[in-house]
Amino acid sequence: MPVIKSAQKALRQNIKKKKENLIYKKKMRDLLKKMDSCLAENDKEKAKELIPLIYKNLDKMAKKGIIKKNTSARKKSRISKKLNLGDQKH
Repeated sequence: MPVIKSAQKALRQNIKKKKENLIYKKKMRDLLKKMDSCLAENDKEKAKELIPLIYKNLDKMAKKGIIKKNTSARKKSRISKKLNLGDQKH
């Protein structure tokens, strides 16, 4: 445990931020799992409905600094590619 008062405050802030960041990351994982399950069931319409939610969450995470901007762009690209590849098979 930190001894200096400012270090104690910094620790409290880090713990609070970590909790907030984990909430965003968990939400992202859940959305991606939903999309993967929709694609596995060949329910492309439901997967397409999740795309705006996923993009919104990725943009918020990038804006808040939870993930980097390029990471957000890469994930969006891979998600759309996965969805479009599913369209080409049938």
